[in-house]
Amino acid sequence: MTGPENPENAVLREMRWWDIEPVLQVERELFPEDAWSRGMFWSELAHARGPAATRRYVVAEEGDRLVGYAGLTAAGAQPDGDGASGDGTSGGDAAGVADVQTIAVTRDHWGTGLGSRLLTELLRAATAFECAEVFLECRIDNVRAQKLYERFGFESIGVRKGYYQPGNVDALVMRLTDPATSVHPANPMSATNPTNPANGVEGTEIHG
Repeated sequence: MTGPENPENAVLREMRWWDIEPVLQVERELFPEDAWSRGMFWSELAHARGPAATRRYVVAEEGDRLVGYAGLTAAGAQPDGDGASGDGTSGGDAAGVADVQTIAVTRDHWGTGLGSRLLTELLRAATAFECAEVFLECRIDNVRAQKLYERFGFESIGVRKGYYQPGNVDALVMRLTDPATSVHPANPMSATNPTNPANGVEGTEIHG
């Protein structure tokens, strides 16, 4: 088989600890200079479950093959919370912020829309965390990733010099306000309905 299956057949689900090894294989292939370590993924997943969760990580599978993954971290808000703050007062006016940590799609799935599906799921998570803004860093030379983010409403707000090491590559800082407006809640991610209206957006490899 020379090409990927229909990207709509890829199933998105929560990333678990047993996914770390196949994720690392893709990570090292796509990001040989600044790949995350095994420990970094373990640390992220340690904060991805339970009532105090501040992370959302998902993987995309096609059959028994992992073809993509993505992760987001949130601060200052609770997922699907009741608005109560730690001191018992109302926290309804406090808005959290989220950061896209990583989005990666195997090379044979670039241009299929899978990157768009993964990003859509992260923005749903940011909405569930009650985040008013989503930030990210993107390699300044990764035009494919920048186009994907712009189609979702992200705007450039600055540059971080030499952010990606050891290559000393600058990072473009981007921000999205009100992530709820960029997702399609009427068509949520599920194993039985993995398709998404945003599939037409170009898939990509991104590392924040």
